Amino acid sequence: MTTLASSTSAPPRTTSRHLTHSFTVDQSPEAAFAAINNVRAWWSGEIEGNTDRLGDEWTYRYQDIHYSRQRVVELIPGKRVVWLVLDSTLNFVADKTEWNGTQIIFEIARQGNQTEVVFTHVGLTPAEQCFNGCNNAWGSYINGSLRNLIATGKGQPNPIESPRATAVA
Repeated sequence: MTTLASSTSAPPRTTSRHLTHSFTVDQSPEAAFAAINNVRAWWSGEIEGNTDRLGDEWTYRYQDIHYSRQRVVELIPGKRVVWLVLDSTLNFVADKTEWNGTQIIFEIARQGNQTEVVFTHVGLTPAEQCFNGCNNAWGSYINGSLRNLIATGKGQPNPIESPRATAVA
């Protein structure tokens, strides 16, 4: 059962110019795919909306520091997940919309008896002010929380903070 992307064209396999992290685990590609799509179990912050179906749009908000709205633009079970960042506000860099139009890609592949997950934030390059800080944060979430969710069934997102009374765009 394969669901392919909508109108966005997928870039070739990741390159070093985009922010990239990868790891291997002993679980199946299907387990990795399910964990990636269970965003609330591994990424900290307030997440509103569904995150696991093609076309889903959802928001991520962490305090007044980071807001972004993503659309799931590609889902290939056990192989690939792609989110398109539709809107963002990063309050820790000069260009608060640095993430707009970027893609967050998870490539999943069987490597012998293990599964490799390659995460790439396409469009987030060393030229962007957010690159170093985002590299550290993504590294913690991808190589820590997400990897542990896949390997052990338990991610490590930060504790839930009090929800906002109203949505802020």
